[in-house]
Amino acid sequence: MESERAYLLDNAQPEAGARFGALAELFDPSTFRHFEALGIGPGMRCWEVGAGGPSVPGWLAARVGPEGHVLATDLDVSWLPTDAGYDVRRHDVGVEAAPGGDFHLVHARLLLVHVNNRAAALAAMVGALRPGGVLLVEEADPALQPLACPDESGAAQRLANKLKHDFRALMAERGVDLAYGRKLPRLLRGAGLRDVAADAYFPVTGPACARLERATIEQIRGRLLDAGLATRAEIDEHLANLDAGELDVATSPMISAWGIKR
Repeated sequence: MESERAYLLDNAQPEAGARFGALAELFDPSTFRHFEALGIGPGMRCWEVGAGGPSVPGWLAARVGPEGHVLATDLDVSWLPTDAGYDVRRHDVGVEAAPGGDFHLVHARLLLVHVNNRAAALAAMVGALRPGGVLLVEEADPALQPLACPDESGAAQRLANKLKHDFRALMAERGVDLAYGRKLPRLLRGAGLRDVAADAYFPVTGPACARLERATIEQIRGRLLDAGLATRAEIDEHLANLDAGELDVATSPMISAWGIKR
């Protein structure tokens, strides 16, 4: 992620592994569906930007095979194995020049909203594509669905939504664009890509949603307390409500946008 501003969901925290697992379960099927529709196949060169965990670069490496090449980059590469059939490199896409590669695919998921210089990062990713290459960017849009529990049916749901509001306040304070996802089609066209299209995926409830919510709250617990946005009692009660299995906790809609380099 970004080096200039403290990232709320630091990969170095122990809860990051649980978060990566839940994110993979929730969003990998949608991401892989897009890869398949975009024709990613044997022999292609791919750059996975801000990879975080291993699931996406691992899938790409299996897809492109030994004749292809996958590069996975992140500021913190500690969750990426170095012997999994793809290259791993520490890289700050908002600051450093893009790696050379003449890529058929450049992909980023849940990355750009956290980068200080989003315009430079997007330009770097477009610049790394070969003519005819595809950029696929996937970002959540919390402003489209600001509630953790859309069905606010009781006190437990109201508390979940209150803590989600607090989390969004922390993100906004750090410069996160909570409405960035919906802007992706316009930004990709502005970057010179053709045949731009987009869709959205919105998990409403399920065990992986609850695991993601728990891991996220555990990661930001200290920040919520330090900012005076939530109390220990509120956080503990919310976690207990999650463990009881009776909350329908949604994620923010994930907007996927893609376009082809001229």
